[in-house]
Amino acid sequence: MARIVVVGAGVGGLATAARLAATGHQVTVLERADTVGGKLGRYVHDTPAGPFHFDTGPSLLTLPDVFHDLFEATGAKLDEYLDLTPVDPIVRHVFPGGGPALDSCADPAEFAARVGAAFGDRAAADWQRLWRRAARVWQASHRDILRRAIDSPLDLAALAWRLGDLAAIGPGRTLRGLGRRHLSDPRLRMLLDRYATYTGADPRRAPAALVAVPYAELTFGGWYLRGGLGTLADALLTRCLDLGVVVRTGATVTRIDAAGGRVHGVRLRGVTAPVPADVVVANVDALTLYRDLLPSPRRLAGLTDRSLAGFVLLLGVAGDSGLAHHNVFFPRDYDAEFDAVFGHPGRGMRARPAADPTVFVTVADDPMVRPADHEAWFVLVNAPRHGTAAGAVDWRRPGLAEAYADRVLDVLAERGVDVRDRLVFRQVRTPADLDDATGAPGGSIYGTAGGLLRPANRGPAHGLWLVGGSSHPGGGLPMVTLSAQIVADEIGPAW
Repeated sequence: MARIVVVGAGVGGLATAARLAATGHQVTVLERADTVGGKLGRYVHDTPAGPFHFDTGPSLLTLPDVFHDLFEATGAKLDEYLDLTPVDPIVRHVFPGGGPALDSCADPAEFAARVGAAFGDRAAADWQRLWRRAARVWQASHRDILRRAIDSPLDLAALAWRLGDLAAIGPGRTLRGLGRRHLSDPRLRMLLDRYATYTGADPRRAPAALVAVPYAELTFGGWYLRGGLGTLADALLTRCLDLGVVVRTGATVTRIDAAGGRVHGVRLRGVTAPVPADVVVANVDALTLYRDLLPSPRRLAGLTDRSLAGFVLLLGVAGDSGLAHHNVFFPRDYDAEFDAVFGHPGRGMRARPAADPTVFVTVADDPMVRPADHEAWFVLVNAPRHGTAAGAVDWRRPGLAEAYADRVLDVLAERGVDVRDRLVFRQVRTPADLDDATGAPGGSIYGTAGGLLRPANRGPAHGLWLVGGSSHPGGGLPMVTLSAQIVADEIGPAW
């Protein structure tokens, strides 16, 4: 039985702790915040009409089998803890210039029919051809990458790739290039580009292999948890406590002791004595780990290409807007948005808030999260990370956040959804706020920008492991949960 310390009580940390405790290890979780969940945050706003409840992080659960596997591995059933509800449409896509919206769903034939009805038979045929390629990429990724440790580019190169898999993955090709090759309708290209932002990346530079992301979502479906996705954190905490895991909130780890090339424990702010450990699992951003907790300049070199961040409005809205659960309102010029969010050093352009951004609106039809005859809106806009570098924005600059919130509401009104006269309240969350709340450097949602190779789960010291969205296999609830499975399997049972 090993003494294991998990640094960070996000989904990855809690899932790893539960798996390890179920196999006989002595596990302690240390979380700097007062609550668990990490980026799976929650916020409650009380009003005379009643309380509004918001998920401030992920708003969609995909690959539900990953979570069923997690709970079964710890001796429980997912349905005993969580109420999963399928979402249809998964996303309503509203394109510039008017015309029909496109509702996605988890039935590939039905979605192709919806594409044909909205954009014509050629567009439907294009999508089906892309879909066959996406299936090959998903199968190869799921088989060879998503459930195993990948420590270096050599590990990827050593995989027994089938020639058909390599042709589908298209090494060196971008997601934007894949869309232009397969899709003649610019609206479908825009839809595909959006999935690069699921990994925090620019579609013009993101690998074509990310076509597996829409395949997974539109094959296995999108799901909502009754009461909000934050209930997943509650369920994981309960599993951990039932399995004997010690969970300490308000405990800030300042250093990992790793003298002699192996971990010995961690040090806490304001506490003299270290917390001993045979194994340390770091559920923190890899940049934070290698910059602050275990300084490793060589490993920092590959972590400078940060993912995009998010500018968020939490809105209490009176009445019924008739929106789907998830809605995406696209801009006229998608490239202008990416130039703003990521900056364009070659043209001397600093990052800045996009003037005409894509706007994501989540409205859960769930009476548990809003008063009667009201809606709780989570509005998200792609945004540069917080900071003072050329690729960042100082979101603490006086007046900026409120002025940009006004602009986002104006953009929604221009696109046919004007709620400015129905607002009960609004609250603004910037990338700087996410940095403060979760320790995500600059408020970058996914750590490094998306790609096939993330920081390895195996750390540079014996007994050090990484889980979470900034490490392999990447960001998003299912990927973070798979990283926990990889790490727990690599550590192995106590017996």
